[in-house]
Amino acid sequence: MKIVFMGTPDFAVPPLKALVEAGYDVAAGVTQPDKPKGRGKSLLPTPVKEEALLHEIPVYQPQRVRNNREFLDTLREIAPDVIVVAAFGQIIPRDVLELPKYGCINIHASLLPKYRGAAPIQQAVIDGEKESGVTIMQMGEGLDTGDILLTEKVKLDPKETGGSLFDRLSDVGAQLLVKTLEEAKAGTLKPQKQNEEEASYVKMIKKSFGELDFSKEADALERLIRGLNPWPSAFTHLNGKMLKIWDADVYTKEQAEADFPEYSTDFKGAEPGQIAAVLPHTFFIGCGKDLLKVNEVQAEGKKRMTSDAFLRGSRLEKGMELGK
Repeated sequence: MKIVFMGTPDFAVPPLKALVEAGYDVAAGVTQPDKPKGRGKSLLPTPVKEEALLHEIPVYQPQRVRNNREFLDTLREIAPDVIVVAAFGQIIPRDVLELPKYGCINIHASLLPKYRGAAPIQQAVIDGEKESGVTIMQMGEGLDTGDILLTEKVKLDPKETGGSLFDRLSDVGAQLLVKTLEEAKAGTLKPQKQNEEEASYVKMIKKSFGELDFSKEADALERLIRGLNPWPSAFTHLNGKMLKIWDADVYTKEQAEADFPEYSTDFKGAEPGQIAAVLPHTFFIGCGKDLLKVNEVQAEGKKRMTSDAFLRGSRLEKGMELGK
């Protein structure tokens, strides 16, 4: 089975590697153009390009796939049996979708039809889902609307982050992809239509989504912190400077009073967005409901550090307000 692999970020690397290790003929890798990075603006290859070149796979980087006659002619010359797509980053037009014998199949990091769209991994954590997973789907012209070929569920850990789930689902998707192709060759796949009534969509994540609104419940903010770790990260402002929060725990006022009785009066008067209490090794922030106990932060221009380390170099006091 001859394969053209289309993908761009780290998420797509394990599936490409799995195809090579399984002995498939990956005839070409297609990825986004190199992007300038750093002060020198040197061009940085995509993770998929780097992996493809390691295996001496020819790499193509069209600026646009849609309405690109030259690229379509290249695909026709390659004549793939199937095109595998994993976080490629461009819309695949119909003339490409219909070109291979087995069409185009996509590795999607959610249990479709839930969480169609650009950021299913982060959103699952932000929403407090107990499970997520990977769907291998037959691609159509709609946004993640194609028939489901295979799925595999994954339980989320209580402290799951967007980054940890990203890594886990990438590995699951790699193995599920190989299984899908084996079943496709054997003719045992049983495509299932998606239930449109159960469909939901998630938008692309922007950096601004990470700004913490302490009028919300602490539980929702803690999930947001985990979901946006490592990118784009959750943040607030302290004394006019950005303060990223990388890890926190949710405490009810009763729990905080029980665990730290010497600060019980502080917890009772906590207002949303205010420093409720400063302990020797950590600090609490008031929220619309309950409290956030902050475990790891990053001050503007500094490295990530524990709250313990942060407090040794910062003058934090009860009643100080966070936010712009």
